[in-house]
Amino acid sequence: MWVFLVVGVFAAGCAPIFATSTPTPTNTQVPTSTPTKTPTATPTNTATQPATPTATLTPTITPTPTITDTPTITPTPTFDFPDATVLVQANCRYGPGVLYLYAHGLYPGETAVVHNRNHDGSWLWVLPYNLERHCWISSTVVEVEGDIFSVVEYYYPLPITIWIGPTKNVQASRNGDQVTVTWDHIQYQFPEDLFGYIIEATLCANGSRYDTVVVTNNNTYTFTDNTNCSKKSNGELRAVEKHGYTEPVTLPWP
Repeated sequence: MWVFLVVGVFAAGCAPIFATSTPTPTNTQVPTSTPTKTPTATPTNTATQPATPTATLTPTITPTPTITDTPTITPTPTFDFPDATVLVQANCRYGPGVLYLYAHGLYPGETAVVHNRNHDGSWLWVLPYNLERHCWISSTVVEVEGDIFSVVEYYYPLPITIWIGPTKNVQASRNGDQVTVTWDHIQYQFPEDLFGYIIEATLCANGSRYDTVVVTNNNTYTFTDNTNCSKKSNGELRAVEKHGYTEPVTLPWP
């Protein structure tokens, strides 16, 4: 359909002005930028590891302690060694007899404990309370509280001197019941320190054995010794020096 527009004349003498239709502006679309699609990351299928089961700890059963009865301790009786009280001034010696070297002097009223004895109890191995070593004392000069035969018979080794050596060339010969022992004299630069020789022997008399001790300044000694005992007689020889005794030499008993 056509549409005509009539425009009137608004003023005389003026050329008519024809109105021209003004085209309706065409909407020019400004191109819109097409958004670039950012590719969406395709999730990689990650293998889901199965859950590791948590170990359930089994509780440790603590055993109920067993009550152990406390044993009753029976005290072991302590042996009561006899005690000796000195009656008169006396010499305490290194051996059980007056032929042995002097060790200590004991005085009336002093006391000692009795640890051993000789075979018949005539000499006692004692430890005086005011000394630090033992010695032998005659049972006739002490009063003993207790039984001396409750202690055992024992003979302690004699103290050894370091100044001289043992005797040499020791020999023994028999003539019937007589046994003669000989040896060489000890040579020492201090002869005043030599106190002779001591022989400890076990001999036979009338079928019985007995112990004897002899001291001599000579280098020979003769014993009376029977031959009708069950065991052979024997003995040891030492030289005596003021500090002690030489190592023993066994007699070659015939």
